[in-house]
Amino acid sequence: VQVVESGGGLVQAGGSLRLSCATSGRTFSDYAMGWFRQAPGKEREFVAAISGRGDTTTYAHSVKGRFTISRANAKNTVLLQMNSLKPDDTAVYYCAADRFAVGSNQAAYDYWGQGTQVTVSS
Repeated sequence: VQVVESGGGLVQAGGSLRLSCATSGRTFSDYAMGWFRQAPGKEREFVAAISGRGDTTTYAHSVKGRFTISRANAKNTVLLQMNSLKPDDTAVYYCAADRFAVGSNQAAYDYWGQGTQVTVSS
């Protein structure tokens, strides 16, 4: 499975961005998809995840109510809508695919993209 993120950029605090993740190579709906992020000098952390059918989602506490994960299986795409962005959201955002279950455990994800930079200015 190939995973490619896009949509990152520079935005002011309070603004919005939408990240997109495109996949290819296997049946997309077989995979739960997750978003993770890594800020400078910090460990990579979980952001959000969605089940293969899109009926289950989970979020990190720090983004709940501001970020929304969704997927379009017909387009092999998963989206992360980010609203009310804060400087603390600045990070490289990674998309990943998990063959078995939706969750926040990075070790369970089998395929990863290269990441897209999100910078939120104050």
